[in-house]
Amino acid sequence: MRYLPLGRSGLFVSELCLGTMTFGGGEGIWSQIGDLQQADAERLVGSALDAGINFIDTADVYSSGLSEQITGQALKNLKVPRENVIVATKVFSEMGPGPNARGASRGHIMDGVKASLARLQLDHIDLYQIHGFDPATPIEETVRALDQLVRQGQVRYVGVSNWAAWQIAKALGVAERLGLSRFESLQAYYTIAGRDLERELVPMLASEGVGLMVWSPLAGGLLSGKYGREQQAEQGSRRTTFDFPPVNKERAFDCVDAMRPIAEAHGVSVAQIALSWLLHQPQVTSVIIGAKRPDQLADNIAATKVALSAAELETLDAVSQLPPEYPGWMFTRQGEYRRKQLAEAKHRFSQ
Repeated sequence: MRYLPLGRSGLFVSELCLGTMTFGGGEGIWSQIGDLQQADAERLVGSALDAGINFIDTADVYSSGLSEQITGQALKNLKVPRENVIVATKVFSEMGPGPNARGASRGHIMDGVKASLARLQLDHIDLYQIHGFDPATPIEETVRALDQLVRQGQVRYVGVSNWAAWQIAKALGVAERLGLSRFESLQAYYTIAGRDLERELVPMLASEGVGLMVWSPLAGGLLSGKYGREQQAEQGSRRTTFDFPPVNKERAFDCVDAMRPIAEAHGVSVAQIALSWLLHQPQVTSVIIGAKRPDQLADNIAATKVALSAAELETLDAVSQLPPEYPGWMFTRQGEYRRKQLAEAKHRFSQ
């Protein structure tokens, strides 16, 4: 298990992060995603920690707070030293009937962190993330509120999830101008079958030193190897009851077709190849893995041992390449001469 710094911070997190969306169950989508109760969830947490994972991600909205409760109780029951685990959670989603029980306002953030700390049974949260972009709240208000939590010691680091590149860049500018805590991470959807964030987000993250946490690395199970053009989702599976995230299935099946022979050559599952591809991407800090069973968790963890060759990465890159889009194709065309100049300069310097 590798440990990488989160953004520009001195906090090192494991390359795999245990996601807890399957903890709790309940009504609506939560019953479809997973309904692990305390004992089963605790076994997964213990197995993840034993494998070297030091990073756990949850959110207040998961199973309406039950995921946080189960996670906190698991850490307590397992007697995990506080300094040995990085706990991340999120705030943003609707947590009550009132008009202010949602969003990224100062009020909801302050109420949210208090409630999350109580459910987790912790005195601080290591990484506190805004779960979505709030069009009703000025970015400066959100950044100031998060900085106050850091100064008060309730939160150590802050991040966001599902924001656009321009929104994150603006928030980073606000934080720098006002001397406030900056976002150290983005939690975003990224798979070999869904590389959209490479257009704008990945270059921005690299430029500004923001870490990337990947959610749904198997595209809601679509890249697990269980599905293909001739293998439709079984009745009752997650993809038949909760078809999310949206995926171009033809592109996904092309990727699965390319991954199968590579998986067979390595003697591993297709899911491990999909995860390994992500772990080979330089901008990825940590990949969030969720599981309902210990064997699923073990299979995902084993992906850290799969080393893909340059030829295999080239094959996977070719089959999953994004179609050209403006202004990207113009960057490629107009920047050709300058890239050659840079390459030549680096070559001379290395001799």
